[in-house]
Amino acid sequence: MVSSSRFALKAEEAGCDAVVAEGFEAGGHNGREETTSMILVPAVCRAVKIPVISAGGIATGRQMFAAMVLGAEGVQIGSRFVASEEASSHSKFKEAVVSAREGDTALTLKQLTPVRLIRNKFYSEVQDAEWRGATTDELKALLGRARAKKGMFEGDLDEGELEIGQASALIDDILPAKKIVESLWKEFIDASNHPLRQS
Repeated sequence: MVSSSRFALKAEEAGCDAVVAEGFEAGGHNGREETTSMILVPAVCRAVKIPVISAGGIATGRQMFAAMVLGAEGVQIGSRFVASEEASSHSKFKEAVVSAREGDTALTLKQLTPVRLIRNKFYSEVQDAEWRGATTDELKALLGRARAKKGMFEGDLDEGELEIGQASALIDDILPAKKIVESLWKEFIDASNHPLRQS
């Protein structure tokens, strides 16, 4: 998993068989560079000879097709499958993902471990701590209360850490994983046959 061409080259030199180029749109932990998939994927493809898998901001088959046009040989999709029936995440978290719109997530904790979160009470606490110049130890203490488990797996939408990508703005329903895959593939085929048609 890389967030820059520099890290992609290091991975290739280390003998990796492929790299996942994860753009700034991605959920969870993220790169500090804030490079979007639209820039990152072609840059990494140009830098390395090994296969590149695109990640970050992909929730539809049309986006899969776009990633291939940018040079990726495959995609990694996370956020869309959080809102699947089989996902182990709490139903309240799944509903928060489905309800999220553009701008409802933000990257925070850049000086510690950058992470994209849904804006909630916990996110505001983190922002307040960063703005007042909290030390790394203070930020670790704030995070160290099993916040991710509390939010994503126990459904505490106020005190929990709610990691999800910007693709949440495109997710409107909770479906079985099989239906999600079928829909992605149908959209991908339709996009490849009719690239200028809006879906």
